[in-house]
Amino acid sequence: MKIDLGGKTVLITGASGELGRVIGRTCAQCGADVALHYHRNKDSALKLASQIQTMGRRSEVFQADITQVSEIDAMRDAVVNTLGAPQIIVNNAVIQYAPWQSVLEQSLDDYESQFKSCVMHNVYMIKAFVPYMVKNKYGRVISINTECSMQMLPNQSAYVAAKRGMDGLLRVLAREVGPDGITVNQVAPGWTMSEKFKNNKPEGADTYASTVPMRRMGTDQDIANAVAFLASDFASFITGAFIPVCGGNVMPCI
Repeated sequence: MKIDLGGKTVLITGASGELGRVIGRTCAQCGADVALHYHRNKDSALKLASQIQTMGRRSEVFQADITQVSEIDAMRDAVVNTLGAPQIIVNNAVIQYAPWQSVLEQSLDDYESQFKSCVMHNVYMIKAFVPYMVKNKYGRVISINTECSMQMLPNQSAYVAAKRGMDGLLRVLAREVGPDGITVNQVAPGWTMSEKFKNNKPEGADTYASTVPMRRMGTDQDIANAVAFLASDFASFITGAFIPVCGGNVMPCI
């Protein structure tokens, strides 16, 4: 069996980032045309679009601040006019913040930024693109969550609170749009080795890996493979799922 996304268009937010680039290439390798969202890193997005075009797939870049509904709506119009309405959206973008501190010490601005980039980002993307899916009685909504949502470790409150809010939103959406042939799922990576770390392992990586049942860190390709599967017809009866891709480091219970 081979994952076939031929005839489909995928829109990926945060496509100029480490994980987004690999998701974009993987979807293109499966036959999809790919709309690449970026916020500031236009050069990286254009480079990826060029790579995808050499695979014989259509790919264009689109700029937007994913925390602003007007910019998401403008991106929607540009994507639809250029590549057509996407059948698959991958909500991958997130605002990075530092330092991670205790609840008592964490800045209020960090809670707000995480809520905007995790919860409202998904709300805006859903409202912009899911109506097309409803009309066509087909669609895939895939969002990137995190193993941290299950761990709830000290100093992660802003990130975890926003990702758990995102989880609730998406599970409700799965019930609402299931009758329209639309699946809504989440991929939850653990600490992932991306391209920038391949020759320079980050501090603490070996310690982390030693606690993972599979005794390694995940790779960006591991995450992209899960996204491609959920985007495909192989996953047509999977919806409302929170799927950790973290070597068993967290395990949802029944």
